[in-house]
Amino acid sequence: MSDRSYDEPCGIARALDMIGQRWALLVVRELLYGPKRFTDLRAGLPTASQNVLSQRLRELEDNGLVVRRRLGPPANAWVYDLTDRGRALEPVLIELGRWGSLTPLVSTAGMSVFAFVLALKTTFRPDLAGEVGGHYELRVEDDRFHAEIADGRVAFTRGAAADPDVVIEGTVAVLRSIVFGGRPVADAIRAGHVRIEGDGEAAARFLAVFPRPS
Repeated sequence: MSDRSYDEPCGIARALDMIGQRWALLVVRELLYGPKRFTDLRAGLPTASQNVLSQRLRELEDNGLVVRRRLGPPANAWVYDLTDRGRALEPVLIELGRWGSLTPLVSTAGMSVFAFVLALKTTFRPDLAGEVGGHYELRVEDDRFHAEIADGRVAFTRGAAADPDVVIEGTVAVLRSIVFGGRPVADAIRAGHVRIEGDGEAAARFLAVFPRPS
């Protein structure tokens, strides 16, 4: 038994034995929307040292939450991916994010694309989404996500949307300033910081269903 184990029969203690180490849950966060190379994980977690990140990945592999596999051509690269047990942590991360978002924001650091998308899912308000159904494509820096709102729920899938009603393109910093900072969409468009394809009002309504908790 590891000297880091809580050595308790409680389910919470057993869970923390697997995911309670520093950076472990953030690694899971970065992999929720698809596999990544080690260098991509480093980019998403820039303040985690290479050695610590490598150690967390090994521990997550040993615990059956992450698997390392090789992508076929044309990528032909080694990547880390979540197992079904690892993906089952998504609702845990969402609830933890909701709980944590009620604490004062003091960090001025940037946010990864995947952290931003999960933050959207965390802050989604079904009661504000009554007339906001449809398909949306978010082009956030080098990534694309298909967002679908239906039946009071939102789902994000990595990749382009087949036939989106609206396309919204911008950086994480700019989109955060709109969604969580109150910056008007029209102001960001005029400044050339956001590009909208389709109905601009529909885009504004979509972004408004992810209010910052207060």
